Amino acid sequence: MASATQSSGMLTREQLFHLFERFTILTTQSDVKKRIIDAVLDKQEAVAVTTALQEEIFLEMGVDPRFGISCLGKISTEYENDRDLMIEFYKFLAKEEMACDEAELGEEEFAEKKSYQQNLQQQQLEMLRHMRKFNLDDQSAILEKLHQQMENGNYESEASILSAGQMEEIIQRKVTPLFMPS
Repeated sequence: MASATQSSGMLTREQLFHLFERFTILTTQSDVKKRIIDAVLDKQEAVAVTTALQEEIFLEMGVDPRFGISCLGKISTEYENDRDLMIEFYKFLAKEEMACDEAELGEEEFAEKKSYQQNLQQQQLEMLRHMRKFNLDDQSAILEKLHQQMENGNYESEASILSAGQMEEIIQRKVTPLFMPS
């Protein structure tokens, strides 16, 4: 007799954290990497393999795979106020993207992209460190400008950076009135 699988409600935090951790472990294993690469060489989508991998993890957890995948699409709304879970969810998405890129791009191009991403993250970290020097109102103004810049740049990676000079300029404009009444 087959055991029942969960197919309703929403996945719990614990279930999601388990999925994220298990997926991270599996995608670092050479046999799983080879499975994704072989699929790409066979003209399949890498994401189809990572999705199948997630479905296998759901089965291990006693969760109906289609239900589990549908829950992933609801995380942002169901857990929007759970900062820790959302951080892990975005790490999970990044890990899936990296696993696909590694299979699709080849060693050299993947190494270049990974180096670029690390450099970009370092610049973002420096920007955040500099931004912390400002009061909360100024930080909000900087983040609003950054949001506008990202929207205008179609959310391209380069649009996610403001230099120290640009931040200073945002603060100056914020506190400098355009005209002074007499």
